[in-house]
Order: sequence, then C-alpha cells, then structure tokens
Amino acid sequence: MTPALNRRALLGGMTTAAAAASWGCATRPLTPGAGTGRTLPAFYEDIERRTFNWFWETTNRSNGLVPDRWPTPSFSSIAAIGFGLTAYGIGVHRGWVTREAARDLTLTTLRTLWTLPQGPAATGVAGHSGFFYHFLHMDSGLRYKQTELSSVDTSLLLMGVLFAGAFFDRDDPAEAQIRKLADDLYARADWSVFSSDGRRGISMGWHPETGLIERNWDGYNEGMLVHVLALGSPRFPAPDDSWANWIRPIPNFWRGAGPTRRIAFAPLFGHQYSHIWIDFRGIRDAVTREAGFDYFENSRRATYGNRAYCAANPMGWRDYSKDLWGLTACDGPGGFTLEVDGRQRKFYGYAARGPVGEPDGLDDGTIAPTAALGSLPFAPEIVIPCAEALRRRPGLYRHYGFADSFNPTLTHVPQPLDTGSVHPSNGWIATDYLGIDQGPILLQAANYRDDFVWSVMRRVPAIRRGLQRAGFSGGWLG
Repeated sequence: MTPALNRRALLGGMTTAAAAASWGCATRPLTPGAGTGRTLPAFYEDIERRTFNWFWETTNRSNGLVPDRWPTPSFSSIAAIGFGLTAYGIGVHRGWVTREAARDLTLTTLRTLWTLPQGPAATGVAGHSGFFYHFLHMDSGLRYKQTELSSVDTSLLLMGVLFAGAFFDRDDPAEAQIRKLADDLYARADWSVFSSDGRRGISMGWHPETGLIERNWDGYNEGMLVHVLALGSPRFPAPDDSWANWIRPIPNFWRGAGPTRRIAFAPLFGHQYSHIWIDFRGIRDAVTREAGFDYFENSRRATYGNRAYCAANPMGWRDYSKDLWGLTACDGPGGFTLEVDGRQRKFYGYAARGPVGEPDGLDDGTIAPTAALGSLPFAPEIVIPCAEALRRRPGLYRHYGFADSFNPTLTHVPQPLDTGSVHPSNGWIATDYLGIDQGPILLQAANYRDDFVWSVMRRVPAIRRGLQRAGFSGGWLG
C-alpha cells in the first residue's frame, strides 16, 4: 500500500468531484428496510450463477479451502474462504444448491480451520493466536512460503465464518456444530497479538521472522471491518480507543465539495469490503455524524467518483467511458514500460488501482469488472449499464463469469507475458478469476436484491457489539 497522495487530479478541466456531479451523483441511495422487490436484468442472474459456480466448483472438497485464483494452480487465500463461506448460503437462498450440500461443505471448512495447527513457529502451522496466514497450501492448509499473519484477511475469513454461524440456524446436529465452530473460531482470535509491541492500533500483520508490520490499520480503507470485529470480540477485544485510532487520520482523506464531498480511497475495494457484510445504511459514528451522511453514502459517492475519473480519462487510456469503468486492486499485464501510440506507458502486474490524485491512486489503463459490480448496491443506475458493456467485451465473459481484469490499451507486447493474453483489437485480458474479486460481485448482488447478506449479519451479536463500541448509533442498531 502506497502512502496517500495529497494532490488533486484534473479531469479534462474538471475535478473528480465536478465530473461526478455532472452525471447526477446525488441520486437516492438504498434505504434500510427496503430490501425486497429490487429487480435486475435477466442477464445479471447468469453473472451471479457463473460467479457462484467458481466457488462451488474450485474449492478443495476434502478440506474446504478456496483457491486464491483459477485456472492457474495456486495456494488458498483465507480471504477467499470467507467469501466462499458466504457464497454457499447465497447458493441455498437462490436454489442453486441444497441446504444439506452447502451445510456439509461449510462444516468441512470450519473443521479444517479449527484443527489446523497454530503457533509461533515459522513452518508447520497455519496461523498463530487464532489468526491465519494470508496464503495456505491448498492441500495441507499450512503456511505458504513466508506470507504474513494477516489481520485483514483473517477478518474477511471471520466475516464468512460468522455468516455461516448465523445462516445455519436450524435444530440440526450438523448446523449446531457449524454454529459452535463459528463462535469458537471467532472467540479464539487474540487481537492483542497485533499490538504486542505496545503500539496504539492494530498492525496490518506479523511475520515470525521479523515481527509486526510497521503500518497500522488507520485512515480510511478496508480496515474498517478489522476494527469492528476486534471491538466485538467476546474474549480478546481491542481497547476502547481502537476506532478512534482508525479514524484519526481521516481529515487527510476528504476530497470534493457539496454533494460529491467524500472520504477518499482510490481503489474501490476499500469502499466495498466492509459493506459486503455490514449494513452501514442509516448508522453513523462520530465522523459521519459530523459529515451529515453515512458510510454507505460515502461509498456511493466514491463509486460515482471512480466512474467520473474513467469517463474524463485524464491519462488517455483506450476505451475508458461512462459505461466502461472500474479501478480497484486486480491482476495486470505486468511490470514493464512500453511505447504505445508514441507515448511511454508504464504497466503493472497485480496492484491496487484507482483515480490518480486520491489516496493510493494508480492508473495503468487496467479495468476490473469487480470494481463496478462490487458497488451494485451503492449505484445500480450506473453499475448495470457497465455490466452490460463488460459482457460485450470479446473474451472477457467466460465459464465462471468475468475474467479478473483487462487492459484495452495494451494491444501488443514485444516479450512473453507472465499472465493473460493480448489481442490486437481488444487488448490484454487476464487469464484468471480471483476469489477476492469474484466474491464482491456475487455477495453485493445478493445484498442489492433483498439485503440477504446484511440481514443475516444483522443477527450476529458481535457485529452489533463492535459497531456500538465504535460509537455507531441509529438505523437498525436502534
């Protein structure tokens, strides 16, 4: 993660905020309790079903571990497991799989997570103090190479674990075991491990070789869910000032004015991940009470800002438009510089992308379908046309839905690529689907349709407890 940038990008004579305003940024957001009767075009169900099938068919059935990516052979991503555990409930809700099949796969996954060895050793373990390493071997479930013990990726995993515990609520021995394992896995996580050097705040991670990562989760980013879970812990809760430490740098993140004023973070995943499991509509903390709007509205404005930047296209990338947009973390064509149309262009591999001029902004012409589709509940009126435009891109929409990303500008390369392929007319298209990018597409569609994930998670005591300790009030919390 790069340091926040403090300069403002000019978008063809307009700021991001002004461009967003010109496309009707002040449309009405979804309201709490309005979770039934929302419709999507018929083609969208095909997107959802294909994306669901990615989780259902690529997961290791013997242990429940979900791959980081496919079809390239890979390790398991613990965050992708969290998305998968939530996806299985959606499959039941939509009638795509039986409750019994989803129950059995969920139970296999939770048993694996509970029994994998934990400890401070560098090898032979899957995690430490109730947390898990970012990547695990798909078969053994043990730490992959020297990846970090990840506070945020374990949090994404635990969101899926808690969802499973709340969804499987029947008087059935297997479902009862799911509930117990979900409670035990969450309660086992000792959040103090990420402040064990006396720091105020929660470190991004820990390595047995080098100790805690210097950077904390603070400012505005996907770390919101880390603090909600830490504050809600029944056994090892974060200190009372945890949320205050997270929001302290937020004054440096404000961009725009009037109806486009928002807390900025360039990659859209930072505005989506926490909202996938937590319904922020109508609830406010100290920051949003002062601002006069909630974090859901902030994500809506960020979505419009991302689209406005792409439509204005200040860097002159090919095919950016008001209907073809979406910058976030995703695969890219690779790390190299190439002359394109008489200009030196720098391209990147996997990287967090977003409007240049906002915190963590980076733009190399690479669009990710998950960026727009993961914002469906915030701004359906602009996301659905984007989904239609994305489906028309040759080679992008495949067996499991959308490939991870594409770059229309890169139509030739003088050397072999590490990943993806280049088409003379359509540009570079990624090879793989990524679990952490498939997840938001599916889960946010479920939230848009009928509040499904949100409604399940509103029943989780830990989420309510964490939000209230953070100072949230109003809305469904009342």
